[in-house]
Amino acid sequence: MTRLLAGLVLTLGVAACASTPPPPAPPPPPSAPGGTVLRDWRAIITPSDQDRYNRRDAAWSLALQQAGRQRGEGDLTALGDLIQPRVARTPVAPPPGDYRCRTVKLGSQGGEDGLGYVVYGWFACRIEQTPNGLKFSKLTGSQRPSGLLFPETARHMVMLGSMALASEPAANSYGRTPDRDMVAVLERVGEARWRLVVPWPRNESNLDLIELVPAG
Repeated sequence: MTRLLAGLVLTLGVAACASTPPPPAPPPPPSAPGGTVLRDWRAIITPSDQDRYNRRDAAWSLALQQAGRQRGEGDLTALGDLIQPRVARTPVAPPPGDYRCRTVKLGSQGGEDGLGYVVYGWFACRIEQTPNGLKFSKLTGSQRPSGLLFPETARHMVMLGSMALASEPAANSYGRTPDRDMVAVLERVGEARWRLVVPWPRNESNLDLIELVPAG
C-alpha cells in the first residue's frame, strides 16, 4: 500500500512541475431541461471555496502522503481507481436515481498524530434532476452533504453544497451558512462508479472522497 501511494504522490509532483498552457475560456452556461439557463458556479462560489478548488492537487498530494505513512482504518488497497488522482472518464454526468455511497477520508488536519485515512461504510445517496440542474444528496448518516452539480468539462463537474449534521434537517442552500459550505469535484472513475472529491474539508481530513455506485 505504501509503494502504491508513493507512486501516486510522485505522479502528482511531476505533473505539478510540468509547464502547462493557460486553461481555455469556460464554455457558456448550459441549459437544463425546459430551456432554463443554468447559473455559472464562478458567480456563486465564495473566495475561500474558490481557493480550496484551485489547490485541490495540493490536497491530493498531502493527503496521499499522510495516508501512506500514518495508521488508518479500513482497506485502501481495495479501493483501486477511487484513490488515484487522474483517472476521470467521459462522459461525467451521472444519471438521476438512487445510489449507494461511502466516504473515504485521506490525510489528517491533526498532523502526524491523526489517522492517515478512514474508509467508512455504505449509506444512501441520490442524484436528482431539478430545474436548476443535477443535485446530489446524501440521505443517511451523521454527515449529510447536498448540493447542485455544475457542468465544467467533459471529465468533471463542480458541486457547491452544504452540510447537515446529526439529526438536523436537510442542508440549506450554498452560501446561507458559510461554515457549512463545501466545494467538490464530481468525476466518473468506472463504468458505473463516480466520486466527489472534496479538497481541504473544514474538519478532520485534508481530502474527502465520496464514492457513488447505483443502488441495487
